[in-house]
Amino acid sequence: MSSVASVGHNESVSVHPQSVHIGAEIRGVDLAQPLADETVAEITAALLKWKVVFFRDQHLDHDSHIRFARAFGKPTPGHVVLGNEGTHPEIYSIAKYRAATEGPPGVKRSWTGWHTDITAAVNPPYASILRGVTVPPYGGDTQWTNLAAAYRALSPKLRGFLDTLRVVHAFESRSESFNNQVKANRLEAEHPLVTIHAGTGERVLYVSPVFAKSIVDLTPTESEALLEQLWEHAVRPEFTVRFKWEPGSVAFWDNRATSHLAPSDIFDIDFDRQFYRVTLLGDVPVGVDGSASTLLSGKPIGAV
Repeated sequence: MSSVASVGHNESVSVHPQSVHIGAEIRGVDLAQPLADETVAEITAALLKWKVVFFRDQHLDHDSHIRFARAFGKPTPGHVVLGNEGTHPEIYSIAKYRAATEGPPGVKRSWTGWHTDITAAVNPPYASILRGVTVPPYGGDTQWTNLAAAYRALSPKLRGFLDTLRVVHAFESRSESFNNQVKANRLEAEHPLVTIHAGTGERVLYVSPVFAKSIVDLTPTESEALLEQLWEHAVRPEFTVRFKWEPGSVAFWDNRATSHLAPSDIFDIDFDRQFYRVTLLGDVPVGVDGSASTLLSGKPIGAV
């Protein structure tokens, strides 16, 4: 496979894969400017193929960040549970010490901290767009994993069993400071354990470790053992890519086919870190048998 792959007719845009199964850097695009339709189509094609795409040296503010996001879908509220940046309802602030209040550390396993955004909602975001503003000179890398590749790597027998299962996802907080917000908008949904990707038709191992709580119709012991096996499998290094941020970096990922890991090493250094995120409204996932996810508590994202 060539290290430079064209995905459209605009020769100024080039796509540079960063690993075998996931991640590509896109060059030749100024995200602060309105994008031509063909450029939007090229970025979309790269996103579907590589699951997360990266841009360097971008000069975005909140307004241009939102405008770029709107070229690909409808922005959601900054965070349907935890609020937004304030002056821009579509922006969610991700500051270094936001995560430091989440409670005492528990047992660290390979999947600890990995998650797909807001899968406790019946219609999780279709995509997330994160930009780095204040970036430490080292540390603070983010990782993503390809959940479609993870599914394909399982044995046919196990895939056939998983295709029949459903999982309860819920939003919970270990932080007392967030408890009132979480209780005021309790989000809980039941999703197929294997979903059909709306853009590619791939089967996706839809197992977000932070949000997935139990497999329907299995005993608690069976559910816990199977989920832990699948989480460990899903974050195997060969399915992942690791991104080193710089000021002006942007990551745009397909939330329907990935999980990601926010960094924890930033709490071991003195440097600040400030990022901002926009998420795009998603559809209700559908399983292999055609059954859709169901709402158990709360409202769909975007509901009035």
